[in-house]
Amino acid sequence: MNDAEIQSAILEMGRKARAASHELVKLGTEQKNAILLAMADEIDAREASILAANAKDLEGARERGLSNAMIDRLTLDARRLAAISAAVREVAALPDPVGEELAAWTRPNGLRMIKKRVPIGVIGIIFESRPNVTTDAASLCFKTGNATLLRGGSEAIHSNVALAEALQAGGERAGLPANSIQLIPFTDRSSVEHLARMDQYMDLIIPRGGKGLIEKVVSTARMPVIKHYDGVCHIYVAPSADQAMAISVILNSKTQKPGVCNALETLLVDQHVAAEFYPKLAEALRAAGVEMRADATALPLLGSGAIPATEEDWRTEYLERILSIKTVASLAEAIQHINHYGSHHTDSILTQAASEAARFMHEVDSAVVLHNASTRFNDGGEFGFGAEIGISTDKLHARGPMGLAELCSYKYLVHGQGQVR
Repeated sequence: MNDAEIQSAILEMGRKARAASHELVKLGTEQKNAILLAMADEIDAREASILAANAKDLEGARERGLSNAMIDRLTLDARRLAAISAAVREVAALPDPVGEELAAWTRPNGLRMIKKRVPIGVIGIIFESRPNVTTDAASLCFKTGNATLLRGGSEAIHSNVALAEALQAGGERAGLPANSIQLIPFTDRSSVEHLARMDQYMDLIIPRGGKGLIEKVVSTARMPVIKHYDGVCHIYVAPSADQAMAISVILNSKTQKPGVCNALETLLVDQHVAAEFYPKLAEALRAAGVEMRADATALPLLGSGAIPATEEDWRTEYLERILSIKTVASLAEAIQHINHYGSHHTDSILTQAASEAARFMHEVDSAVVLHNASTRFNDGGEFGFGAEIGISTDKLHARGPMGLAELCSYKYLVHGQGQVR
């Protein structure tokens, strides 16, 4: 298809999604949950065809020379597919935020005001690599009464199409409106631009992927975008920190899963504990295979294996077993460094002093700020949301891990008895 044909096809998908969104608002919680369970059953029933589609993607990935890590992210097997259908069933079990009364009050003139959660409408999700994002995004958006337009990466196109077809077909048998879940079958880069410009049919777009993808969507989109660019996450070790606990938290934050957005990238250590703390820290980091990039104060105290940090290190999201380490003179300097170099994602303070924790948590301008806990806890599941669509570093509408409530808007219902102004 040429570009004009792709644009026309995407516009038609948008028109159908808008029509579906008007039908979705009519569904109650019990019916939505029954539809989700039917979707999960259909994924199980189509195991053979979904795995066959995934095999095509894996063959293409090897021919293109994708890394082993990327291929692992693409790979589906019976166990992973069962986990995908189980995740859809888990969404069915979550409380439904749609219709929740957020506030209510009566004005002096007798008008009764009610603020309620409602679906956003049509949500576009642009993502890369992992086929499970297809089902995660679609099921979460559907639970909140939203129609979904999905655009996955070319490397997973066969898997994504097979999963989206299973969701729509299984759901339709239980009452899902037609075209509630659509996956854009075009891998041309122009399809991202056409989707992002379709504000006449789409209310929100959420890009999930690398910085290049997100910048492309932000620069093109004509509707609101919820995203995060980087996860340059920090931990500050204060003078009163329990040092054994600090090493445990640092190791978990850096090494439990280094390639994710809530992994630790920069460690700040107060100068008053540097001489005592750095040798212990270095031993633990070397044992964990972490490369240390440190400032001039830390270098001699960390010993072998540490290399000088550059200015660029303070603003780098490594997504690898690399940690930049800086010595700071005070809590104030730590806060200043984080607010200057950080990405407003996740930052933590390790201290036994309640006043230090309170100041840090108040002044650090990030979506999630922790006290005596790993940065890895910035996660919808860990927050008790049950599932998440992503993590936002924006300040409007959604910030931090996005659960079902963040996939809703709200409206005001005003009841009167003939009042006029």
